[in-house]
Amino acid sequence: MQPFPSVQVSIDAQRVILRASPAWHALSSALLGGGFTDFCSLFIYHVDKNYDHPEPWHHLQEIALIERLPPPTIGLLTAASLERTQVIVLDEGEVRVCALVTAGVSNATSAGLTPPLRLTQAHTINIVLLVNQALSSTAMVNAVITATEAKTDTLNRLGIKTPQGEVASGTSTDTVIIAHNGKGEPLKYAGPATLVGWLMARAVRLALSQALR
Repeated sequence: MQPFPSVQVSIDAQRVILRASPAWHALSSALLGGGFTDFCSLFIYHVDKNYDHPEPWHHLQEIALIERLPPPTIGLLTAASLERTQVIVLDEGEVRVCALVTAGVSNATSAGLTPPLRLTQAHTINIVLLVNQALSSTAMVNAVITATEAKTDTLNRLGIKTPQGEVASGTSTDTVIIAHNGKGEPLKYAGPATLVGWLMARAVRLALSQALR
């Protein structure tokens, strides 16, 4: 699968691997490759639902070496079925957005209502958004908000609840990655009223709905 000329995606039951050449730029909440960073590879690795590695970031580094992924790399984990990974590509004009989403919600939470717990479960919603135009750092943070709003509203519309019966806003271990190829004048904003934000939100809604159905 090749959502962009410089990006290739492969999916199987054990791993989702994205390779980019040249490197893309990202804002990431992943354990491996977090913060503002560049990446030439990104992977999501399947683990058991009772996964409880004491140092998951070291485990992710080991996986990257075993898979011979080109550095720098971003690594994520999930107990969700990777065979249900959804990739949605949307275009309007010169803007192209790709959403890659894996989803498991047995660890659903409601932010501010679900009490803090030790993070022992790997059920999670991983959202990776790629854009074919440069984004300012402000727009990348803006995009995290837009994607999260789309995720939470989709969970509400699907009737996802926490184990305590509250309306779910996500899971306790969700990850968001916003990435762009750095081309052109950086877009200043990525809120829901912008074209790029609208495409991101639409792609997240479609991918998450399909992943959970």
